[in-house]
Amino acid sequence: MINLLDLTKEELEAKISPSFRAKQIYEWIYKKDVNSFDEMLNLPKDLRLKLRENFYFDPLKKVKSQESRDGSIKYLFALKDGKTIETVLLPMKDKEVDENGEITRHTRYTVCVSSQVGCKMGCSFCLTAKGGFVRNLTAGEIVAQVLYLKKENNIPHHRRVNIVYMGMGEPLNNLENVAKAVKIFTNNDGLAISPRRQTISTSGLSSQIKKLGDLNLGVLLAISLHAVTDELRTRLMPINKAYNIASVMDAVREFPIDMRKRVMFEYLMINGLNDSLKDAKILVKLLHGIKAKVNLIYFNPHEGSEFTRPTEQNMVAFRDFLQSKGVTCTIRESKGLDISAACGQLREKERNDNA
Repeated sequence: MINLLDLTKEELEAKISPSFRAKQIYEWIYKKDVNSFDEMLNLPKDLRLKLRENFYFDPLKKVKSQESRDGSIKYLFALKDGKTIETVLLPMKDKEVDENGEITRHTRYTVCVSSQVGCKMGCSFCLTAKGGFVRNLTAGEIVAQVLYLKKENNIPHHRRVNIVYMGMGEPLNNLENVAKAVKIFTNNDGLAISPRRQTISTSGLSSQIKKLGDLNLGVLLAISLHAVTDELRTRLMPINKAYNIASVMDAVREFPIDMRKRVMFEYLMINGLNDSLKDAKILVKLLHGIKAKVNLIYFNPHEGSEFTRPTEQNMVAFRDFLQSKGVTCTIRESKGLDISAACGQLREKERNDNA
């Protein structure tokens, strides 16, 4: 059977007769949140029967979820083959109400999606690497994560969410399916999520960054940098042996991006390892000529890790130095510290509990 979520509207039109029914099906799934073909009442009964026999659109089953005091929710999903992935819903801005009780701003959400079951990158600070790489997700399995979270949390269709491809896996190692998911998300008959609301994060596969740029999808780019010397970055991220810092920076400089936007650099701060002012000074030089935004991230400790969380003092000093040199820099507020928030943590815990 075919997962309908794997199909762009154009691909669905080629499989359905008459083709205009594809738009109706898309609207039922993405705008009206139906759970079965029987609910698609404007479709003829014979078409609904054919759809039931040949298609499905429920590739995910929730295994468990954990909700943090800050409102973030981490989900563990089982796929059709029994493999598991994680997805996180992050409330970024709270709802605001005026003195009359009228909502002046709705809660704004970001969904962090996985692109692979496991990961090949082997980063020393990431728990996902412990389970090794299993397989790529299909476009539909990526799309289903956002669809499920919107439905589960009663986020209406017209309330847009931001999508970050920062969950399990390296998105650019699954570029074909990730690019297809971007296009499905973007379709106006579906979720209609602008590419400018979608950020693809990579550990720095320079050749794949170029391929992503050539696709001209209009998405934002985030680079997981985490170190300013090749020696340390190779220790943290073995992929640096193949794609060193210089090659990553060269690829970023060629990446097409909306002039109103910036390339985001994720910098995981680890106590005593990469959090000094000396590191900050080197980072400023590396970013010369790049319209960049740096996100400083507190290392989120997990059991068995050799690394520890940096001090607030060092985080602030690092940020202030970058800002003094004209580099846009923020400290990302850690979310979900009271739950299994680190990437791969909930999946690994479930595996250990069932071992």
